[in-house]
Amino acid sequence: MTTETVQTPDTTLAARADEWLDTGLTCVPADRAAAEAGVRRAYADAGLTPPEQILWFGSPAAAAVAIAMLRTGETGGAEQSGVRDLLFAQSAFPGQTVLGGSVRPKVRTGPWARARAELVAQLGGVGFARHWAASSRRPWQQLVEQIVTPLRTRLDAQFAADSGPLGAASREAMLDPIFGQHDAAWLGAFDEGTAELAGLAAVARSAGWWWAFEHLAIITERPREVHRDNLGRLHHGDGAALSYPDGFGLHAWRGMPIPAEVADELGSLTVERIRAEDNAEIRRVMLEHFGFDRYLRDSGAARTQSDECGVLWRVELPGDEPLVMVEVINSTAEPDGTFRTYFLRVPPTIRTARAGVAWTFDLTEAEYSPLQQT
Repeated sequence: MTTETVQTPDTTLAARADEWLDTGLTCVPADRAAAEAGVRRAYADAGLTPPEQILWFGSPAAAAVAIAMLRTGETGGAEQSGVRDLLFAQSAFPGQTVLGGSVRPKVRTGPWARARAELVAQLGGVGFARHWAASSRRPWQQLVEQIVTPLRTRLDAQFAADSGPLGAASREAMLDPIFGQHDAAWLGAFDEGTAELAGLAAVARSAGWWWAFEHLAIITERPREVHRDNLGRLHHGDGAALSYPDGFGLHAWRGMPIPAEVADELGSLTVERIRAEDNAEIRRVMLEHFGFDRYLRDSGAARTQSDECGVLWRVELPGDEPLVMVEVINSTAEPDGTFRTYFLRVPPTIRTARAGVAWTFDLTEAEYSPLQQT
């Protein structure tokens, strides 16, 4: 196996990391021929016979349900009709078509572990840590932590809500995905000549998540849209933050998955609706979208204190800590001569505007003594 040389400069690894991150975030439709060739290569490199069939689905959600149908022989109801129809169209039939056992350990887990062990042996522990930081730390954070983990969490919750055999089998299927384009999170750590990873890399460059079984492989399309905030977290206030060609989507606000019905309400929120929300995390999402300062104005917040630093406002929230904010005026004039007002959220233990402003600078009230307000 050919691996990285110790002389590879960090700048080269960083450029490779950027290239793989772009691959992990792309929304270009899958190159099905290239993906299928990559799957066959991955099986061959693992010493396995290529799959007898390769099936395609529009999202990881649909793929997991398809696997569950083939495992259990269940055909589902109206909600699963699209998956059922796609199975039939590809000559795969619940109760008849045999998946066989998962070969993920041989196709992905083993090659990844061996490539990593060889690289550690070559570079040493410290060298490998530096190599990983330059080549994979950022893609891992942006892809695994910000996309893969929230998506798996959402799908697990979705399938857990179905108490029948199809729900349980769909949930079990989520234990075995190979992440396709999202394996770009770690592929940049290895040289393009690492032969045992060539099949995995080819699928990652061509398609989304996939599953490897003895007799069948199941591949999914890439997302159609990915919306993120400036920190790379899934985030969108007008539709799904992560959406797939078959209509499946994950709604999220600053990285936190939210129900689709809540996302649909964000544009028409009222104080009364926010107060009525029982889930504290969802209520915080609503508050962020609605605007804390707007909520203070519209909810009849109490003015609890004022001083030379600003005005302290407080409003109680059912089942949650109070919303406490300091109203401050920017001492620097805007181009039109006006002075902009800001609202700073502070902990509910704050008792004065001065203490609140000091807290935003990580200072105590006694320590805060600005020479000039800005």
